[in-house]
Amino acid sequence: MNPDTATDADTRFMALALSLGRRAQGNAWPNPAVGCVIEKDGRILGRGWTAPGGRPHAEVAALAQAGARARGATAHVTLEPCAHHGETPPCAQALVDAGIARVVAPLQDSDPRVSGRGFEMLRAAGIEVHTGVLADRAAHDLAGFFLSREAGRPWLTLKLATSVDGRIATATGESQWITGPQARRAVHAMRASHDAVLVGAGTVRADDPMLTVRGLGPVPCQPVRVVASRRLDLPLTGQLAQSARQVPLWLCHGDRTDPMTRGAWEGLGARLLPCAAGGRQIDPEAMLRTLGAEGLTRVFCEGGGALAASLLMAGLVDELICITAGVALGAEGQPGIGALGLERLADAPRMVLAESRAIGPDVLHRWRRG
Repeated sequence: MNPDTATDADTRFMALALSLGRRAQGNAWPNPAVGCVIEKDGRILGRGWTAPGGRPHAEVAALAQAGARARGATAHVTLEPCAHHGETPPCAQALVDAGIARVVAPLQDSDPRVSGRGFEMLRAAGIEVHTGVLADRAAHDLAGFFLSREAGRPWLTLKLATSVDGRIATATGESQWITGPQARRAVHAMRASHDAVLVGAGTVRADDPMLTVRGLGPVPCQPVRVVASRRLDLPLTGQLAQSARQVPLWLCHGDRTDPMTRGAWEGLGARLLPCAAGGRQIDPEAMLRTLGAEGLTRVFCEGGGALAASLLMAGLVDELICITAGVALGAEGQPGIGALGLERLADAPRMVLAESRAIGPDVLHRWRRG
């Protein structure tokens, strides 16, 4: 399994397959968002990515496009083809049956039902297998799937849209709009690439958000909307409550909530997920493990400050996206991150800068766990 045996063309086609796989992000859970390109003599015969809900898989979609022309071709797939029988037959067997001569994949699947067995099935059928091509890119794209399998929780992206001095609202709570329209459109695209959007109860009470993807045209499916609310003290007449039957709404709450309140939310169509609570907040690690057990692989957190602080201090933020506007709101404004209880600089959570760019009149910084 030497990546050096792959060709420059393999790198180009794998880059395309990865771009296709990203189209499935936010729609494929609990399955991985995979892309596949079938090529022969430099000509693309079929392309595919994991369909909404996880079926059909990328390889099956690409093979259907290629048809009989797939015999003798190369399949570039962004993750080891599955080898187990689930709702559909194994993709590795589908590649064998189609007469594929060569498979290029960046990574082995860490799912114990696969974990090398797909590659073994391909080699046993005489198919040439090359791994390692653009492995780092694939590992990042599929980090949520791997994390859900290995750590039992989804990948968590924390987004903060703030003033230049780190405020998300004025002292009176006014926040619309600190950042510009280009940044807001980008945030909707980020929502669309995640399985769920997470906010705290304070954000719901203050902003009455809808938390859906808007302004991008039709989307395969809306992300699950998740609210962390220890006491379920949320408005029953707000936008989330009134749309709970149309767009999934999950409420993570503590174990000491009023039965009548729980019944009211269930009657509106919300799904209630009890989580362990510590002090005045839901335990953030317990909440993410609960969401992972429900199949979520990528969660996009949009605050507020208390929730952001608890996730950072628990070491659960995998990616931090800061969109900063050139406006100052002063010390009396509401901070983007709540109290961290730090006494030493050495204890402050640190991340590594991965991207910095202008986005309209604002600046986007993308930070990742070091």
